[in-house]
Amino acid sequence: MNRIYCCYPGGKHKALTMSYDDGRTEDRRLVEIFNRYGIRGTFNLNSGLWERGDRIDPEEIPTLYRGHEVACHTVTHPTIARCPLPEVAQEVIHDRAWLEGKTGYAVRGLAYPNGSLSREIETLLPACGIRYARVVGSSDSFALPENPYRWEATCHHNHRLMELGEQFLNLHKRQYLYLMYVWGHSYEFTNLDNWELMENFCRMMGGQEDIWYCTNIEFMDCMDDFARLRFAADNSFVTNPNAGDCWITVNDGDPVRIPGGAAVSLS
Repeated sequence: MNRIYCCYPGGKHKALTMSYDDGRTEDRRLVEIFNRYGIRGTFNLNSGLWERGDRIDPEEIPTLYRGHEVACHTVTHPTIARCPLPEVAQEVIHDRAWLEGKTGYAVRGLAYPNGSLSREIETLLPACGIRYARVVGSSDSFALPENPYRWEATCHHNHRLMELGEQFLNLHKRQYLYLMYVWGHSYEFTNLDNWELMENFCRMMGGQEDIWYCTNIEFMDCMDDFARLRFAADNSFVTNPNAGDCWITVNDGDPVRIPGGAAVSLS
């Protein structure tokens, strides 16, 4: 029987994604750095805090974050584990609706405000249209998330960023899928006067042929699409019911593209 491995787009086995919170004005500089080196990520925004002078103008959202993902961070950034569940639902859904009015696409991700969560909130989020939610902390790992509603990043950018980045670049065993996920707040670079840290990281990580540069939701959609592939019992063929392409390897051979809506022989 064929041995099948799922791959990232293009047959790649490493992915890099970023996640930054609060929509502060420093996002402008951060996005410019990302775009210069081909790095992509997710920006988690609060729809109820735009009148503060340290936030970007709401009208910038469609252009500033083009090519990246806009995700929820709740309307007012409460510590939601202390809130009634109906209030949590409103904080998430109203944030989604407002952000969707700016972006023009379905907003399906969340970063927990203040890192606050509970088992009940995890259970609630799918009914609010949320596909994944990021916690705070650093796993120091390149493993894929086991629970997308408790998605822990590899590291905060002030935690071993360059060291972990070098380790990631040196991962070459293609029988595994690896993910490096970095999170933080753009204002922290100003507060600590260490913008060169992100500049150096993106310069080091950008332009690598074996890395897929993705947003958080693109990563999750890739995993979901692979889970929907329909393989024959003996892995001799596969049908892709998704709209987009999927990628696999067969018996450690070259990557195979499975076009959306197609059936492909693997024999």
